[in-house]
Amino acid sequence: MLRIALVPFFVWFLLADAPGLDAQNGAWRWAAVVVFAVAIYTDKLDGDIARSRGLITDFGKIADPIADKLLIGSALVMLSLLGELPWWVTVLILVREWGVTALRFFVIRYGVIPASRGGKLKTVVQTAAIFLYVMPLASIAPWLGFLAFAVMMAALAITVWTGAEYVVEALKLRASGIRAKKQQVQEGTP
Repeated sequence: MLRIALVPFFVWFLLADAPGLDAQNGAWRWAAVVVFAVAIYTDKLDGDIARSRGLITDFGKIADPIADKLLIGSALVMLSLLGELPWWVTVLILVREWGVTALRFFVIRYGVIPASRGGKLKTVVQTAAIFLYVMPLASIAPWLGFLAFAVMMAALAITVWTGAEYVVEALKLRASGIRAKKQQVQEGTP
């Protein structure tokens, strides 16, 4: 929940640094970097605590990806608004992210699709790419802009690949749920 609460601050700091959407790369930009880093750390901390205490819940399986999508999505939209990231990258990633979320809700009556290893890798690579973009170091060393773009392209490839994997997983979950329901009806069990 803290990650979700930090999103408006992150967005506001990026906007405060960019009057007229012209990034200044000043103190507000660095504040956005810090808020993004804290938000990402809460994701790791939350996961570590949940696993160590055996508190992995269906709520967490749903809420955690949503919090990730809010943070990552707001970062992508802001970077595109600031002209630092092409809109087509943002659109492709957001379509996949929200599509997978919708897919999870569509098949929830058959079971929960937890984050896969590929999904976790996608989040790590997206986070690294966004962190490189948000940090105002490209104005000092232009090659960091190329590095940020290369990491973002890797994140995009993983994002599309894992999106396809989630579709396959959802179809399997739905099919097994339908088979189980038919079997219950045949056995006369409600």
